[in-house]
Amino acid sequence: MNTRALVAEFIGTFTLIFIGVGAIACDLMTNHMLGLTGIALAHGLAIGVMVSATAAVSGGHLNPAVTFGALVAKKIDILNGIAYIVAQCLGGIAAAYVLKLAIPEQVLVAASYGVPVVTKGVTIAQAFATETVLTFFLVFVVFGTAIDKRAPRVGGLFIGLAVAMGVMMGAAISGGSMNPARFLGPAVAGGGFENTWLYWVAPLVGGGLAALI
Repeated sequence: MNTRALVAEFIGTFTLIFIGVGAIACDLMTNHMLGLTGIALAHGLAIGVMVSATAAVSGGHLNPAVTFGALVAKKIDILNGIAYIVAQCLGGIAAAYVLKLAIPEQVLVAASYGVPVVTKGVTIAQAFATETVLTFFLVFVVFGTAIDKRAPRVGGLFIGLAVAMGVMMGAAISGGSMNPARFLGPAVAGGGFENTWLYWVAPLVGGGLAALI
């Protein structure tokens, strides 16, 4: 087991949650000056730079759904896959707690700690479909731009854009998570565990389907 790879996965996932949830909180603090586009770009930029930074060390998964897809496609063995997912989840949880040191508690509470939620009026089935399809797109892009050895060496850029694209479309439906660690970290820190199964199962299904295709 490569310890450096696990550290890379921890740091990369930490960055996504710290920047992504931080952007949601700062949007509230600035009377929505960032808006949905700004929040989506914050998530996408965090993933883009960290995939680029960690790709040579760990492959830059930074997402249990990506690691699951790699497992399905036999690009990683089961032991390392589980270790990656644990490191990613710990990175997300650590980031959510560090955010408590950076952002006023009342703001985080108002933002529900940035936990993705199913929007009122949206059915669970609709949220499930959204998370599954968006994660499919994301993992499909990961395979096409990073995992495939023929891919151009610009995977981080397009993976980040895929995340931003997904947040823009999915935020108003399911929160646009596409990443179980993105849900878990803020949930553990205080945001609640409503529909936890959805934010694990749907991304794994989407990631697995993308890997098979």
